[in-house]
Amino acid sequence: MSATFPFQTLELSHALVNCQRCPRLVAWREEVGRVKRRAYLDEAYWAKPVPGFGTVDARIMVLGLAPGAHGSNRTGRMFTGDASGDFLFPALHRAGFANQALATGTNDGLVLNDLYITSVCHCVPPANKPTSEEIRNCSVWVEQELAALTRLQGIVLLGKIGLDGLLALESFKTVKKAEIKFGHGAFYALGDGLPWLLCSYHPSRQNTQTGRLTEPMFDEIWSQVSLLLV
Repeated sequence: MSATFPFQTLELSHALVNCQRCPRLVAWREEVGRVKRRAYLDEAYWAKPVPGFGTVDARIMVLGLAPGAHGSNRTGRMFTGDASGDFLFPALHRAGFANQALATGTNDGLVLNDLYITSVCHCVPPANKPTSEEIRNCSVWVEQELAALTRLQGIVLLGKIGLDGLLALESFKTVKKAEIKFGHGAFYALGDGLPWLLCSYHPSRQNTQTGRLTEPMFDEIWSQVSLLLV
């Protein structure tokens, strides 16, 4: 299965890419695409909302925070082209959820297995900090992505903002929020037809270079995911 936006939601993908709900984010993503980073001056930046990607029959969703300024906002594919992806995709490859560890652009040959990757905010935010209103604006897309994944069993939350954004969705309104606490390795079986949740520290450079998130810690997350699948 190719690593593309699910075929059930091609119309959604087109609508998302043309979204202009958040003026601050529209201005910022386009400014980053114009100014560029010196290392990528010869590249054309995507500079639009970044769709999720993965397999149409994925049993696992990975939910992060937002595209990176010179990663996904440049390449047009979630977690691709920056330090977070350089940590994420090798782990997915080791666990059998990706055919390769390399993730540099949309034509690099990467194929995901049983996995769909997205984020609570589909546009790059200034200082990597979307506002609560911007996350709410983007929730309509995440809801539709969830609805398209008809075989979904579980969600891996990369960071607390991802967890908070998920729990704010209409489809999770029955969950007792006070009982859900973020922590690396925290697991919640929600019941009521909802997917289970597994939390992990975000594979950002801030976490990986400080040792807050190590390869063995991250590998354990994906080993647990494999064991949870039925």
